[in-house]
Amino acid sequence: MKIQPSQVDRVLIFDTTLRDGEQSPGAALNGDEKLAIARQLARLGVDIIEAGFPFSSPGDFAAVQRIAEVVGTEDGPTICGLARATRQDIQAAADALKPAVHSRIHLFLATSDIHLEHKLKMTRPEVLAKAEEMVAFAKTFMDDIEFSPEDAGRSDPEFLYAVLERVIAAGATTVNIPDTVGYMTPSEFGGLIRGIKENVPNIDQAIISVHGHNDLGLAVANFLEAVKNGARQLECTINGIGERAGNAALEELVMAMHVRRQYFNPFLGRPAESEAPLTNIDTRQIFRTSRLVSNLTSMLVQPNKAIVGANAFAHESGIHQDGVLKNRLTYEIMDAQSIGLNDNQIVLGKLSGRNAFRSRLKELGFELSDQDLNRAFVRFKDLADKKKEISDRDLEAIVQDETQTQSGVGFALERVQVSCGDHECPTATVTIRTPEGQELTDAAVGTGPVDAVYRAINRLAEVPNQLIEFSVQSVTAGIDAIGEVTIRIQHEGRIYSGHSANTDIIVASAQAYLNALNRLFNALQHPTQNPQTFQEKAAQPTQAVAQL
Repeated sequence: MKIQPSQVDRVLIFDTTLRDGEQSPGAALNGDEKLAIARQLARLGVDIIEAGFPFSSPGDFAAVQRIAEVVGTEDGPTICGLARATRQDIQAAADALKPAVHSRIHLFLATSDIHLEHKLKMTRPEVLAKAEEMVAFAKTFMDDIEFSPEDAGRSDPEFLYAVLERVIAAGATTVNIPDTVGYMTPSEFGGLIRGIKENVPNIDQAIISVHGHNDLGLAVANFLEAVKNGARQLECTINGIGERAGNAALEELVMAMHVRRQYFNPFLGRPAESEAPLTNIDTRQIFRTSRLVSNLTSMLVQPNKAIVGANAFAHESGIHQDGVLKNRLTYEIMDAQSIGLNDNQIVLGKLSGRNAFRSRLKELGFELSDQDLNRAFVRFKDLADKKKEISDRDLEAIVQDETQTQSGVGFALERVQVSCGDHECPTATVTIRTPEGQELTDAAVGTGPVDAVYRAINRLAEVPNQLIEFSVQSVTAGIDAIGEVTIRIQHEGRIYSGHSANTDIIVASAQAYLNALNRLFNALQHPTQNPQTFQEKAAQPTQAVAQL
């Protein structure tokens, strides 16, 4: 649905998981993974998906174009592409977004004196003219244009007002106010938005949006204060991932406004008792979206994370447990089911057929190709022979694991066997298939079984790297639970992540390592496809880094 500034009667959710979120070290996604997340974001009900930075690399251009074609349908979200205030960036974004029914170009140019002096080497009049010129140029491609004055939080307010007035006059329909470095406090950020509403004469012709980083842990609080002062679009990410300490977390913002509707209603001109949703988000899709993003980016959600953390609805204190058993409202302000977190239930068994399996996956939000379905069904049958009880979370884990694909070629795990014990030397024998199709086998000794597996793989693959993180968590409770392994490796300052799930933690560890290794291998083989390449190019004085 096309969004008009005069028609906004709720808070729009602008998801930038696929752009700013992907800039988290080690969180780079391939085209298939981006599309899977975009589809889930559409189910979640986000209004705008910032699908990427088309000019940054051919791979990102292709991913944005594919999302625009598949997800950017008549009844789907607006698909947005990021661009610096340059003609080539804007042209690339416009070309990539052509297949979308509803599209938006989001261009940015810094306005703080520190950025003007040290990064752009431009004067205020030059920035003012450039911003107006590039918005007008973007307007020749489409009606929906968003402009961001980068580092607005540290910009001179009077200059910021002047820039916003000029870009709105040039055709910007959304003006985004970024706290680029996460510097502001809630009262300051609210005051900034209030000042814009009071001092930009044509502000009623555009939607005020906000974007902010969580360096001081204040991003969500800042955004909620911005809503109270007139912001009607929030730029956020699933699980709060993003540059440095991350972005404002979508799930926290949405649930804060959902749980505290009576408090926020008057700020949107509604009666306090109104039960109408403040956003278009289907909250029952929140937990599933969080899990998908966590798995595909290999960025774990900490247990005490608000809304989607493993402990968010857990109670250990006896007093709390007693209160919850008597009435859940004593210690819970929201129902776990409201975010799609249901009690584990047996949904399928080893006698279940392919049609029942496909139907259940569809209910869970998975639309698989025949090839992916076949692979997932084989994993399901294997799991059903090992576990008596298979829950929805088990199904999600094996499907997401099986449908993760790597762009390009890579190494494949054929066999892994370990020998270890308190009086034995941990030894692993590993067989992998190389990108050329050759099977190689080697054995190695390590400090433990996983270390031995990784040493053997390194000897076979011969791709230099440094393991910097290894973590394991169970999907469900029980000794037969699926174990999820997430690892991160580093090569020449860049981080590559891998994720896998299996009832055998050694197998999961080996596969997760190969997933990360394949990301590194393909980055070395195709450097122009590397999603971080644009950051290096952007370090040149005449260009700007894509960090709003």
